[in-house]
Amino acid sequence: MHSLCSGDATQVCLHGCCPRPFPLPEPQKKVPSSRTTAADCRRDFAATTAACFFPNTQFTNHESLPSLQESFTRFEEAYPQYSETDQADRIRAQEYYHLLLSNHICLDYIGIGLFSHSQIQIKSSSPTTIASTSSPSNFPSPQSSNIPLFGISYKSVNLKSQLQYGGQESALESAMKRKIMGFLNISENDYCMVFTANRTSAFKLLAESYPFQSSQKLLTVYDYESEAVEAMVETSEKRGAHVMSAEFSWPRLRVNSAKLRKMVVRNKKKKKRGLFVFPLQSRMTGARYHYQWMNLAQENGWHVLLDACALGPKDMDTFGLSLFHPDFLICSFYKVFGENPTGFGCLFVKKSTVPILEASTSTGIVNLDPAKKLFWLPGDSSGTDTEPEQTSKFEFQEELHTSSSFSGPLSIQKTLSGRFEYEQGETSELPKTEGTAKNDRPETSKNIEIEKPADFVQQNAKVRGKEGLEIECRGLDHVDSLGLVLISRRARYLINWLVNALTKLHHPNTEEGSPLVRIYGPKIKFERGPALAFNVFDWKGEKVEPILLQKLADRSNISLGYGFLHHLWFSDKYEAEKQRIIERRETEAKGMAKNNRKGKDDLGITVVTAALGFLTNFDDIYRLWAFVAQFLDADFVEKERWRYTALNQKTIEV
Repeated sequence: MHSLCSGDATQVCLHGCCPRPFPLPEPQKKVPSSRTTAADCRRDFAATTAACFFPNTQFTNHESLPSLQESFTRFEEAYPQYSETDQADRIRAQEYYHLLLSNHICLDYIGIGLFSHSQIQIKSSSPTTIASTSSPSNFPSPQSSNIPLFGISYKSVNLKSQLQYGGQESALESAMKRKIMGFLNISENDYCMVFTANRTSAFKLLAESYPFQSSQKLLTVYDYESEAVEAMVETSEKRGAHVMSAEFSWPRLRVNSAKLRKMVVRNKKKKKRGLFVFPLQSRMTGARYHYQWMNLAQENGWHVLLDACALGPKDMDTFGLSLFHPDFLICSFYKVFGENPTGFGCLFVKKSTVPILEASTSTGIVNLDPAKKLFWLPGDSSGTDTEPEQTSKFEFQEELHTSSSFSGPLSIQKTLSGRFEYEQGETSELPKTEGTAKNDRPETSKNIEIEKPADFVQQNAKVRGKEGLEIECRGLDHVDSLGLVLISRRARYLINWLVNALTKLHHPNTEEGSPLVRIYGPKIKFERGPALAFNVFDWKGEKVEPILLQKLADRSNISLGYGFLHHLWFSDKYEAEKQRIIERRETEAKGMAKNNRKGKDDLGITVVTAALGFLTNFDDIYRLWAFVAQFLDADFVEKERWRYTALNQKTIEV
């Protein structure tokens, strides 16, 4: 992997290019103030954030919140460098104007977008023609471009053979592979790559090929329940692996370093240790983890899988990843932000590691098909980067067109096997046919044929001599044009302002003003990631069920996610608090992976999640804050139920 951040590590850290970079040996000319300056920078940032927005103030009424304009003025005063990120606002206005038209806030996308809305926009005057550009002055309907850009078809192949010898690739696949590897700064000389149906397929595919019989351990570092990780755990246990997991110390949810170190370095006599699965940050809490864990694992004989799905769009350019080369890397891409969450996953394998894999045949590998006719098949879907939507004792019964478990206006909410099929872009369901998987959802369950006289690939591609086709991915190009420093700075300001604002909401007429919101993981912090896990509590201290909050947010055109935090460790100091907040549930009852832990209680906390992307702006986070503040009204939920009854819609069953 190459790095754009080849300068001084301290400078990289100050600009936020990498979370807690691996410390380099100090130069001969020591500068005593450099580390102090970095630490002071972080302390000053936290102090500025805490003091910038109505310090020593609590808001107890949602109608008394400061206006959007007043809040933004204070925001810019606290973070004057935010104005330097206005290029992202221009890109949003010109290329993703459907967000403005739909008035929709997308805080549930994880992964990287390939294309812009403008790039694939269908002209309103010709609904069957794909336009490569579109003028904002002639806005079409936000839903008018909701067509597949390409299809995927599953193939049953041997992963090891595919990596060693390759296979026949279409021009689209070759172009997309070059584009992605260039975007991620991954060298084709060092890594092989295959396309997978989604993130879960990539994890399961690796578990089916990794030699767990000789390297018997699987060690994961996740503070949340993940469909992809559970699929890997289930598969690896069937193949004889001993599964271990890191624990996270309450309340900040930092990695319990002492316990993890023991698991990584124990049994030094064994050279072959197993597979160490490591994300650089939590996609739910925003907690970031040190690069040195990868180094420590490799030094102790582990193969390292880096889960890059939760990283920011340019975090692969960080200084740390130029030093540590994981054996495996998984990432995911979706098609269009705020509109089309389907896409594919990517599994990268270091060429020197390929020989250790075992022969296995799996259906997780896919082809990318630039077909002109794509069919939507019932029960057939593909995606990129999600977890299954959790079930709940709160059930929402409503018209299909009014709600979505994923960002963007959808015409139908399809359910299979008692759960929502789409949630943050991915499902682990595989199609029952070998045909092309469809990424569009029509208004009925009948098969619909979509004519594409103008092929998207042809209109967004050009020939590059011997290198062949080059496909234009404006979503990736926009990220490259903004750069790592600007994107990181923008996300840092927005997520920390949101954390600060949420903690200022307190219930009235309660002892010491009980807080409305509880945030899990890091609070105001310079190095936190742009993801947030939280819960809302009523004036009696009872938690508002996350699925209920998610659906009410959906009614306000705000798309949130939710998940389950687990592997939490409480010291004796927090034992009483543990008894109050921890939830106990049966894994089997929730339909999760059925491994040898089947039937055992799973302890954790169900939470609401919000993920900020490079297109997120201040208006988005202010609207989320204003929405959450409505729960300060003790009758808010009841009012919402009667409001939709009055609109002749089915009620919310609570």
